[in-house]
Amino acid sequence: MNAFYCIFVNNNHYELQQNINSLTLEGGKYLFISQFALKRRIEFMNKALKGLGIITTIAMLFVLIGGALVTKTGSGMGCGRSWPLCNGSIFPALTLESIIEWSHRFVSGTSGVLVLALAIWTWKKIGHIRETKFLAVMSVVFLILQALLGAAAVVFGSSALIMALHFGISLISFASVLLLTLLVFEADSKQKSESFYIGKTMQFHMIGIIIYTYVVVYTGAYVRHTKSSLACLDFPMCSTQNGWLPGKFHEWVQMGHRAAALLLFAWIIAAAVHAARQYKNQKRIYWGWMISLILIILQAASGIAVVYSRLDLGFALAHAFFISCLFGILCYFLLLVARYRRQVQK
Repeated sequence: MNAFYCIFVNNNHYELQQNINSLTLEGGKYLFISQFALKRRIEFMNKALKGLGIITTIAMLFVLIGGALVTKTGSGMGCGRSWPLCNGSIFPALTLESIIEWSHRFVSGTSGVLVLALAIWTWKKIGHIRETKFLAVMSVVFLILQALLGAAAVVFGSSALIMALHFGISLISFASVLLLTLLVFEADSKQKSESFYIGKTMQFHMIGIIIYTYVVVYTGAYVRHTKSSLACLDFPMCSTQNGWLPGKFHEWVQMGHRAAALLLFAWIIAAAVHAARQYKNQKRIYWGWMISLILIILQAASGIAVVYSRLDLGFALAHAFFISCLFGILCYFLLLVARYRRQVQK
């Protein structure tokens, strides 16, 4: 015979009690359910939330890469000055630019629904975890900002300085969704959270690199929106002419981004070496920096390949993909720093 449990449902926290005869309700309600049914239901809901988190994270990656595809193919006006319609119609014309722009809008809209669903569900399910509500708000707010900025650019037009923010805003929403998904898996994990140590030097690396990475991301987006990707056809310097130094505006934009990226590359190497020496026993920190090192190498390699391949689309999209993944990991480091500081204060 199945044992029957009583679940007290209040603020989405579930307390199981057995053999209750009298019930007192204050802001909640009691439900009777068998042990087997309860276990199956909880497992299903946890798997569903994890699945939603994974799907939403992948969808946001498609939004980021789709935005890069729109810019690289010059498809930003593929639907004309019409938004949310495409040239006044629901479906696009059978031209490459229209299909790319319409597809990006469709993926962004679908992602918006997924992000909103994930934010609401995590708020209810794991809202007791300190970072959940903040990340839920960030994911929704920055996705809305990204959509509004994109719509404004289509309808009213916008400068390269403003449009360069578009990718960075989407990146923050993506990172928030990624961290929300990690929190869902973390909440369902049976392992107890262990105390950890992050020294001042490592905190400096974690905070400084995430801020500086965002600056580098902006310079890269500015390169795309000013059509400066092929302003310099040599590497590492701009060209064999004019003493290998930039002379025109677009060349300065390209070389400015390269210089900023080189500093980021060196900084991540320094942080990874520090992690290898001091944090080998703390797997999250150690492996996080090792993966970051691999990603920055791939990021640099894809950037060089873009130049030598004369803007091959595959390399250009890979460039956007690697920086998105890197930014997500760096944001996780920021989460660890915040947790460590709270841990120290207790």
